[in-house]
Amino acid sequence: MVKLDILSDPICPWCYIGKTNLDRALEQIGDHPFTIEWHPFQLNPDMPAGGMGRRDYLEAKFGGKEGAVRAYAPVVEMAEKVGLSIDFEGMQRTPNTLDAHRLIHWAGVEGRQSFVVQRLFEAYFRDARDIGDREVLLDIADGCEMDAAVIGKLLASDADKDDIQNRDAHSRKMGIQSVPTFVVANQHAVPGAQPTEMWVKVIGEIMDQLEGDESGSA
Repeated sequence: MVKLDILSDPICPWCYIGKTNLDRALEQIGDHPFTIEWHPFQLNPDMPAGGMGRRDYLEAKFGGKEGAVRAYAPVVEMAEKVGLSIDFEGMQRTPNTLDAHRLIHWAGVEGRQSFVVQRLFEAYFRDARDIGDREVLLDIADGCEMDAAVIGKLLASDADKDDIQNRDAHSRKMGIQSVPTFVVANQHAVPGAQPTEMWVKVIGEIMDQLEGDESGSA
């Protein structure tokens, strides 16, 4: 197996698009060699714990709605191209994603990371839900067959907050500046929402190399 580490934030639209493209490649290949682990990277690490109104966020980051429309135009175009629905108009708040990253971390312990990551993306972009709201996170956890009572107690505590923030900081020190970033076999960093065709090619090359290694050692 080959490790594929993915640095992502569940409020990053390019991360949603990138996961969609990767998932389609994995489905196309079938028996792929990847062991996938998701890692925290907050686009807005200084966001207040309760998040902020979407309009205020857009004003602060892009200078208003027109600036946001220009910034998000490539996202909307690419999302439509890959068949994703993003409800930017319905989003009322931009959340702090620390709790969402904690949920992803705990999902990893139970082998449910990719399910939870997908539901977080869908909840935020498709359904315009506030994934900084702990009730929303509990609903997602329950829908992914995690123990919502246990998750509720963990969210009410400070469990793993420092760990998530330290891992985020470590990635920045290592030179990661944007997400998604895919790290293949702890060696090759692949930034951005790469197309499905690229992943099919990369996976094919990895599988050929693995088969060559196996035949050479036989």
